[in-house]
Amino acid sequence: MTVIIDAQALQKNFRVAKRRPGIFGGLRSIVDPEVRIVSAVQDLSLQVQRGEMVGLVGPNGAGKSTTIKMLTGILTPSGGEIRVAGLTPIHQRRELSKRIGVVFGQRTQLWWDLPLLDSLQLLRHLYRVPEARHRENLKQLRVMLDLDEFIDTPVRQLSLGQRMRGDLAAALLHEPELLYLDEPTIGLDVVAKARIREFLLALNTQRSTTVLITTHDMDDIETLCPRILIIDHGRKLYDGAVKDIRTRFGGERTLIAVLDGSELARLAMLPSAEDGLATLPDLPAGVRLLKLDGPQIELGFGREALPAHELVAWLGARYTLRDVTFREPDIEDIIRRIYEKDLLLGDIGMPV
Repeated sequence: MTVIIDAQALQKNFRVAKRRPGIFGGLRSIVDPEVRIVSAVQDLSLQVQRGEMVGLVGPNGAGKSTTIKMLTGILTPSGGEIRVAGLTPIHQRRELSKRIGVVFGQRTQLWWDLPLLDSLQLLRHLYRVPEARHRENLKQLRVMLDLDEFIDTPVRQLSLGQRMRGDLAAALLHEPELLYLDEPTIGLDVVAKARIREFLLALNTQRSTTVLITTHDMDDIETLCPRILIIDHGRKLYDGAVKDIRTRFGGERTLIAVLDGSELARLAMLPSAEDGLATLPDLPAGVRLLKLDGPQIELGFGREALPAHELVAWLGARYTLRDVTFREPDIEDIIRRIYEKDLLLGDIGMPV
């Protein structure tokens, strides 16, 4: 695969005027402004391969939207270099706009008072898409996004989910090779979110469209993105596979076992620890009892403790099992810990 996004040592600083208190302070701020420098992005490097789907996540104010705006040419970096599809965004923005699509979840590029179809027709002229190509692309998008039920409705009358599907169609009319999505499922219900995710997966599979998505919804990331970039205060904290986050930083897994009803009497006779909770005798090293509720037992165990099948075999040798399931650590909780610095850069051990 070839690199479609190559950003090296990106920086973006904003000059923010500090207003002095009071009327005279306000006048003085006009004559002699006091300015401080706010660093939104610091020494951020990233590469995205053609055809990848990559998630860019971070807390509010982490620099996600600023990064997207620099990659699209909307903002000029304070430092560093960017090449997108072989072009420099800030100097070749017109050429780049023909090769990328952008959707900002809280904004729209559609005309509020026009039916959706009219907006899509106007965008054909803005992007200078040949009529035959536009007709074929629109036909495909009408099917993939199920637009026909509202394509003749003014945009201001569309639901949020319908408007988002319209924005996706608008961003893809000219067949961009790279699609930027900034909070594409914000405010959507579960049905609308599922429909958007299905479409994006199909788009990536059928057209090999590269997708860079920023979101606070970890379900978006787990469903769409094999790779994730975590940033905070404009710095990269992690760059790697989503599955590796659980493997390396997930902590305990949980085994949930439902025992046969005949075991209830034995469970009632289990000894109690000092805190009054029942304990299981002879638990393997690295395994602990999390919960005992009737016939259901929950055991926590680290990945380094013992393989899951060995724990099942240990439990099955002592009790009659009716059902066994495993619960993986919640990725949202893992990422929250990274935000809160419970997992430090040194713990992550990634090149940043």
